[in-house]
Amino acid sequence: MVGLIGAAGCTQLEAPETPPEAEANIAPRTQPAPRVIRRSAESFALERHYNELERDLVAQGLLRQDGGGPDVPFNTRNLVENFIRIALFDEYRPAGDIMIARETESRLRKWEQPIRMKIEFGRTIPKAQRTLDMNRVISYSSRLSNLTKVPISVSNDTANFHVLLLNEDDRRAIAPRLKEIVPGISDTSIRTVVDMPRSTLCLVFAFSADAESSSYSKAIAIIRGEHPDLMRLSCIHEELAQGLGLANDSALARPSIFNDDEEFGLLTDHDEFLLKMLYDPRMKSGMTAREARPIAEKVARELIVGRNQS
Repeated sequence: MVGLIGAAGCTQLEAPETPPEAEANIAPRTQPAPRVIRRSAESFALERHYNELERDLVAQGLLRQDGGGPDVPFNTRNLVENFIRIALFDEYRPAGDIMIARETESRLRKWEQPIRMKIEFGRTIPKAQRTLDMNRVISYSSRLSNLTKVPISVSNDTANFHVLLLNEDDRRAIAPRLKEIVPGISDTSIRTVVDMPRSTLCLVFAFSADAESSSYSKAIAIIRGEHPDLMRLSCIHEELAQGLGLANDSALARPSIFNDDEEFGLLTDHDEFLLKMLYDPRMKSGMTAREARPIAEKVARELIVGRNQS
């Protein structure tokens, strides 16, 4: 199995089903009111912290939503170098019973089967937020599908890419659900989620069927529910894209969400090219950086020429 591939500095988990009477807008008179799930003081403290963080980032001109512009040009060479660093290197590696940030060369990995996303909410996520985030994931998954040509749907049936939006209390109790999604998931991976530090805004795991395979078969994205709207959307953009195979971050990638400087909050034009390069049929799962480079150079030239002619 492949473990954690990316982190950034609708089923309801344990939620009761809606009774038929409520669906028909008829209040059930004999049913007790649903129990209110209360968030902890720690969760509210995190919400205040992330609200302040978003305000600070936006005030500094960060978390840009413009996709890049004349102030951040990029060329073929930039695309190739950024692709090699982001798609052919891992950001994290296991060290004993923990995951540590250590960049290591890997092989090219991507999905070679349709992706079926399932959106799951922690029981303390309010209804309005669920609706907003559900629509965001559905819209973004369609965009990713158009870019990669991989069929991506949002469905509860036989899901293989799970998007979990959780508040602190939900996340700390998520271990049993992780074991259901990925039987045999390592204790290290579980602890990475359950003990996620405040500095980790969100993360994604992608798994191959076995150690010999470079084709993904399952993924789990963890996104904090305490984030304000823009930061939550930013996490959706980054983690879902990284879960497709752009596993690393690079301080040189610009304009890009695959850069820990938080300059860009949403997928950029540059990042769309990276996804197109990764899912170009000439790029084969299992390629080394040396094998992928000449193909990356050719595909990047084609993309830049196409952009200049449009």
